[in-house]
Amino acid sequence: MSKKAKNGVSSATQPKEYKKFVYNRVYTCIFLAFIQLAVSLVLLYFVEHQAAPIVRWCIWILAGISVLYLVNRTDNDSSAKMKWIIMILIFPIIGIAMFLLYGEGRPTIRMKKRLEKSKADNKDYLIQSERVNGAVESAGRDGAVCKFLRSQANYPTFTDGEVDYYPTGAKLFEALMEAVEKAEKFILIEYFIVGLGKMWDRLREALLRKADEGVKIYIIFDDFGSVLVLPRYYDRTLEKMHPNIKCLAFNRVMPVFAVHQNCRDHRKMFVVDDKIAFTGGLNISDEYIGELIRFGDWKDSGVRVTGGAVRTFIVMFFDFWNSFRKEKVELSTLLGSLEEHENAQLQKEASSLETHGERQGFFVLPYDDSPLDTRSDGEYVYHDIIERANKYIYIFTPYLILPDSLRLALCHASMRGVDVRIVTPAIPDKKMVFRMTRANYSALMEHGVKIYEYTPGFMHSKSIVADDQYAVVGSINFDYRSLYLHFENAVYFSNCQAVLDVKRDCEQTFEVSLLQTEETTKRSWFGRLVDGILRFMDTVV
Repeated sequence: MSKKAKNGVSSATQPKEYKKFVYNRVYTCIFLAFIQLAVSLVLLYFVEHQAAPIVRWCIWILAGISVLYLVNRTDNDSSAKMKWIIMILIFPIIGIAMFLLYGEGRPTIRMKKRLEKSKADNKDYLIQSERVNGAVESAGRDGAVCKFLRSQANYPTFTDGEVDYYPTGAKLFEALMEAVEKAEKFILIEYFIVGLGKMWDRLREALLRKADEGVKIYIIFDDFGSVLVLPRYYDRTLEKMHPNIKCLAFNRVMPVFAVHQNCRDHRKMFVVDDKIAFTGGLNISDEYIGELIRFGDWKDSGVRVTGGAVRTFIVMFFDFWNSFRKEKVELSTLLGSLEEHENAQLQKEASSLETHGERQGFFVLPYDDSPLDTRSDGEYVYHDIIERANKYIYIFTPYLILPDSLRLALCHASMRGVDVRIVTPAIPDKKMVFRMTRANYSALMEHGVKIYEYTPGFMHSKSIVADDQYAVVGSINFDYRSLYLHFENAVYFSNCQAVLDVKRDCEQTFEVSLLQTEETTKRSWFGRLVDGILRFMDTVV
């Protein structure tokens, strides 16, 4: 038997150092992208200087059709549409190509049909009892999010179980590892990034032990998110480790002008049996737990969910798995028949009532967001919380590149006396995006929104909390790409201790962060010009 290397890759298949550079798919993609850019520039020159008038007319007709398409779309941010329209009218060839590459959130009819079929097959497992439905209805305005996600996305609300908040990636990972040791039937893992290192070594070893015990393990990672930190075809390597491990590398990177650059799987969830689920900003990579220092102290957070809501995580996972994997998994093999599933949920609600009584206004609602439909559920939930707030709104986000609706909602909240505070990183992971984030400060600050930069390092948490009553924690950044172009997930919860824990974490973070002022954000005329250009490009990055 061949000796396995540290990260589960056979030493015989490990490439030599020079081959790692030559065959690295990142460099391949960059090389091909430069070729495409050169071809585009040559084509642009040809059209402008050599092409016959009829060719030019065809180009402009195509640009006109593209503009009409954008004007009549109802599922996109208005300012984003205007930016793309301007780019297409000024640079029709490059503008249209860039829109297809970066701006179109619905890549293929085939992908959409696959996901719709999978959701239709599994929808009966998303059960909301009449008792919970009555509680949502009686909540009035406070039940608006629950009613929206039920009617539009078919996600039910739960009033049983618990939500526990973890203010650091290290604490969340320790809780996750404790849950792994208790696994008896299955483990579901889905992350944007799975990277080799100490964190993955520890998790991988635990998963292999559980696989030996008969636990079924299903893993999804995004191919683009993991391109720099995993060997090529690592999904196949994982499946070779154990017959109880199955893996899907989602939406493989294609170094061509294609809409596959969007619709990345940015979701983050970890499920153990039908008992425990985790979500938040955490990926499986060493910097998220402080084992690798890249951008100062890495601030992350997440939640653990128990009770009936865990089953929504399971459905969301297999909606994805069954859409893009040939070997399907029947939910009945994991959750029992529909009748057994419904009875199990009723028992959990009854147990919760016996233990806690009727917890007034306590709701737990996991949900996801897809770029393939005609709405942004993530934006709606954020927007609803902002509109309902009367006292305060605290937000953690690594990127602050807001669509008009959210920017205006935050400004209006501040203007009516709500204490609106946003924490972003002081040490960036992407300098261009960091500059874009800062370019969006002034429009908020002039209306009283307080913006802090997390001075110890990089802020990667994605959360919002308001009025000691409502909170959301998940994978959804406050930026255009998360809200419109990627698959995301989060959990909404209300009127519980976890909401207060999120608030406490925010207050402690404010103390080590720098409040931005006109002085700290002052720009020269050239800097303001650059910021204006970056704001124009913020739907591309």
